[in-house]
Amino acid sequence: MPDLVHAIKALLEAINAASSDETRVEIPIESFNADHVVPWMAKQAIFPKFYWQSRDTTEETVALGQVRTFSDINPAYSVLSRNQRIWGGYAFPSASHQEGCLTSYFFLPQVELLRRKQQWFLAANLVEDKDALRRAIHKLSADFVNELNPVPNVDVVQHIPNKIKWNENVNLALKTITETELKKVVLARKTVITLDAPMQGYELLELSRRSNANSFHFLLQLDKDHAFIGSTPERLYSRRGGLLETEALAGTIGRDANPTQDLKLSNWLMQDKKNLTENQYVVDDIIDRLTPFCQGVDVENEPQLVFLRKVQHLKRHIQAELVSDADRSQLLQTLQPTAAVAGLPRTQALQFIEQHEGFSRSWYSGSVGYISETSAEFCVAIRSALVHGNHLSLFAGAGIVPGSEAEYEWQELDKKMSTLLSLITEKNVLEQAQ
Repeated sequence: MPDLVHAIKALLEAINAASSDETRVEIPIESFNADHVVPWMAKQAIFPKFYWQSRDTTEETVALGQVRTFSDINPAYSVLSRNQRIWGGYAFPSASHQEGCLTSYFFLPQVELLRRKQQWFLAANLVEDKDALRRAIHKLSADFVNELNPVPNVDVVQHIPNKIKWNENVNLALKTITETELKKVVLARKTVITLDAPMQGYELLELSRRSNANSFHFLLQLDKDHAFIGSTPERLYSRRGGLLETEALAGTIGRDANPTQDLKLSNWLMQDKKNLTENQYVVDDIIDRLTPFCQGVDVENEPQLVFLRKVQHLKRHIQAELVSDADRSQLLQTLQPTAAVAGLPRTQALQFIEQHEGFSRSWYSGSVGYISETSAEFCVAIRSALVHGNHLSLFAGAGIVPGSEAEYEWQELDKKMSTLLSLITEKNVLEQAQ
């Protein structure tokens, strides 16, 4: 099997030799160090760029260039051929998206560097006109020196909403829950970090994929100026044939370096009525949304703990068998956004968020992943950040239900943001916010 340099050459030869009915070629790579994958992606001059690592770490993909793009997932299913994957996702639904922010984006890439378990491949998706594909492959750099720019320092921190407005929003949410049919609303905060030098996002992604286990890792970069990255513990859904798996991830507390204290936090979370109720809301919502597509929905009886580097969560696994005529293209929009990132009922929660949150979430708490003929998987884009020049926008949310306290939820936002922010600095820069 060839190394990467020879794999690029072999890929071109395979494309030239491919018959008219072939839609994809893959070249196995003899040796490729996983530590080189993000630096290699950073050196490529082809856009869009997409990075994905599955939560169980068995799959990893860098997707480059676009053969076809789609603004909706439905028509994307109609062009898929064997072994092809279409990557992308939906932004969080909003009536006030920032100008230039796409509400959805899906693409069939020109070239992919991918890993299945321990085996690496270089692949290309074929079209009738192969010239553009050849040009893209000629642009590929085989340089994968493990070298990224150092992460810049933090200059200024600004919270949107600020703490005063946050307290007002939480109290208003609690009042609305008491007086209306709203049961839960997830309120988010955007924290804008001004850095002392520009950053591309690869640096933060590389640090995160090494530090934050039990998470999906992703990067979506449509141009050289913007990158949306994340390391999320939450799966929206996974489909393998007719088997669908999803989960209710809701209920959070921090971690403690002292094992005894950490265990006390775990025990408290497993018994806290407010967090258990919040998790049950998510379970009920998912069951309700899946029922039209499935023969039956099985839910784990008791929540389990998910341990992350900075926080721990309650999670209940949910499994279902799709009915034979289920419309696979409707699953994503049916499940997104879950009650874990929006609230319940969905319509009323989205209205409250739109009116009071104070910023557009864009891709934060949206969905990111892939579809194929035989499978699909999407994560929920939490623990995420938008990188633009010397600005880093971090996002985190907290579910507001009866019993929520504004100060406690604010501290929870800090803990969730530290998933990425602590990779830049261990200083408590959030307290410096304007």
